[in-house]
Amino acid sequence: MAHLVAPHGGGDLHPVLAPAGQRGAALDRARRLPKMPMTSREVSDLLMLGMGAYTPLDGFMDHATWRRVCTEMKTADGTFWPVPITLSTSEDIAAGVEPGHEVALVDATSGAVMGTLAVTEKYRIDRKLEAESVFRTLDEKHPGVAKVLAQGSVNLAGRVTALSEGEYPERYRELYMRPAESRTRFAELGWSKVAAFQTRNPMHRSHEYLVRVAAEICDGVFIHQVLGALKEGDIPADVRTRAIDALIRNYFKPGICIQAGYPIEMRYAGPREALLHAVIRQNFGCSHLIVGRDHAGVGKYYGPFDAQRIFDDLWPGALILQPLKLDVTYYSRRCQSIVSARTSPPLGDDDRIDISGTRLREMLANGEAVPEEFSRPEVVEVLRAYYLSQTKGVAA
Repeated sequence: MAHLVAPHGGGDLHPVLAPAGQRGAALDRARRLPKMPMTSREVSDLLMLGMGAYTPLDGFMDHATWRRVCTEMKTADGTFWPVPITLSTSEDIAAGVEPGHEVALVDATSGAVMGTLAVTEKYRIDRKLEAESVFRTLDEKHPGVAKVLAQGSVNLAGRVTALSEGEYPERYRELYMRPAESRTRFAELGWSKVAAFQTRNPMHRSHEYLVRVAAEICDGVFIHQVLGALKEGDIPADVRTRAIDALIRNYFKPGICIQAGYPIEMRYAGPREALLHAVIRQNFGCSHLIVGRDHAGVGKYYGPFDAQRIFDDLWPGALILQPLKLDVTYYSRRCQSIVSARTSPPLGDDDRIDISGTRLREMLANGEAVPEEFSRPEVVEVLRAYYLSQTKGVAA
């Protein structure tokens, strides 16, 4: 696989998931250890560490790395890293843990043991510093800020061993793909230049346009959707999967797109999260990441192209992966196609149809007709069935 980009940090992938044959005994042992509850975001981070998506990290960050990531986007040894990956707890729980201890990492919602942590350090955190550095705001209405400010006041650091992948391999089967598997798949297809398209929404016509542009530049496109927790109102992953399958099947040449999913939980950190997505996609074997309007944003906290501009602030060698910076897209009645602001002639309001996932969800929720300029009929059929099922209270 020498033709694919190297994992982040220049070495090999570094998954920390215990081999399947060892997990049973390791879980039995972990259940006898002191329990450390994890939030849904921390569970997600453990799963990402487990599969090697956070290479070269092998655990939760110590104080030196946490602070340097917040302020400089570097780990303690100088490796580029844009977002803290940490485990927090309350002062009461932390009082019973010391460096050298081992604890069981437990999903606070389900009670399931997910892994173990060999504690090397515990330290107090400045939650406002983290929120302001990563999210550029202290507004608690921002979902990512709210989670950081609600964290426990003490972080625990150390190497982790993941002992479970949760429900993802069984629930999503072929969709769930680890970095080693995507790299193998790309190699089998003969791809060396691979563009990743990050999505937490069904794909409308503007998304389709972005993927087509990327497919002209690269050997193939990795449509990579979020399987972890999202914000209220987002469409579930299994519905999105069917909608994206319908689009790929009907409107793309066979073998040019691969759809997959991964267990990350969105932070909605805008520019910083775009950089994290770049690191992750490099680990999956991608050479490029499509960065469109308001990538990983929420509300009005970030400018529409802040997530593109932040790549220009990186120092040489920070990343191998390159961003594909694509402009605002919309449907032009004059051109009778999706166009970008970069190439389109000036258009009046009557000539231009702005396309967004928010507006698509509104139309579906209100039972409005969705024009074909907005979304393909096969995609709308899948999504409308879901919204009708929600209205009737039955499964889609």
